[in-house]
Amino acid sequence: MKIGVAKEIKKHEYRVGLTPANAKAYIAAGHSVTVEKGAGANAGFPDQAYLDAGASIETDKKKLFDNNEMIIKVKEPQASEYELLHEDQILYTYLHLAADEPQTRALMAKKVKAIAYETIEEADHSLPCLTPMSEIAGRLSVQEGAKFLEKPFGGRGVLLGGVPGVPRGKVAILGGGVVGTNAAKMAIGLGADVTILDISAKRLGYLDDIFETKITTLYSNDENIELILKESDLIIGGVLIPGAKAPHLIKREHLKLMKPGAVLVDVAVDQGGCIETTHATTHDEPIFEVDGIVHYCVANMPGAVSLTSTLALTGATLSYGLMLANLGLEEAVKRSEPLRKGLNTYKGACVYKHVAEAFDMEYTPVEELIR
Repeated sequence: MKIGVAKEIKKHEYRVGLTPANAKAYIAAGHSVTVEKGAGANAGFPDQAYLDAGASIETDKKKLFDNNEMIIKVKEPQASEYELLHEDQILYTYLHLAADEPQTRALMAKKVKAIAYETIEEADHSLPCLTPMSEIAGRLSVQEGAKFLEKPFGGRGVLLGGVPGVPRGKVAILGGGVVGTNAAKMAIGLGADVTILDISAKRLGYLDDIFETKITTLYSNDENIELILKESDLIIGGVLIPGAKAPHLIKREHLKLMKPGAVLVDVAVDQGGCIETTHATTHDEPIFEVDGIVHYCVANMPGAVSLTSTLALTGATLSYGLMLANLGLEEAVKRSEPLRKGLNTYKGACVYKHVAEAFDMEYTPVEELIR
């Protein structure tokens, strides 16, 4: 198969979909790899490294899309890239379609076979291609939240770890999954007073065991959310319903309960956000203020640590990508349940239920199209 690796054009997106080592793995399996000029530079991988691995370099983005059967990216195609896609092309990247109707309809109109990293799901319900970025985003959420609690940025002027004789900062984390667990690790490490909320008693029990007396666990319900909103300096939204739009757990009216200068970090922003007042921001202008509350809603947080993120991401996506290349999409989807769940659009049809429901469009089960 002919594999094309596109350079990311989303603002401040510095990751790349394949490392030179990954390219070498595809080439060893009998495939060709073409990398858009400069695609890996911001992640620490110069063009020469890809050439040394046996790949070729393409300076023209249109030719890259025209001449390759599978396009590998990191972020969803931007509006200017929609016209570059073509029928029957495999697109292998993060998509987050349930929060992006224009992109969904563009992929369907182009009859693209789109595999979303974030909906590839193993039998144990783990999300292997989303997990490494969730780990990074969870850890970054505390790092960034602590920064924007500083007074020059509009924050309360709170040091999360406190000092002797001064109360520690309070951190509340909505969602005890991968994002929440990694956020807790960082917040505990800074010495903060940490509370995690989740709807699963089993998950709360697990978190209580691993963190022992270092955290407080609460059931996630309206009463407890309002309680932590009143008390917390930093609140991190790490809610995930795989492939679906995130529910709004914090409403606009809730902001009046919070301390002026408190910080909200919405890690769920890619899926529409779990805070009603969320809108996506970039690293240029990462924060905005609503009713005296600082919001940090950068939609590609891991892109800021591009080397770490690229290595983590490509380590997870390589095996599934090789399966697509070796078998072709149809055969790969027949053999692999995780890849079947990863398929979101196929030849003009929406084949992922949560996406179809988000936009009230027709849903076609994959099994009806690929037998």
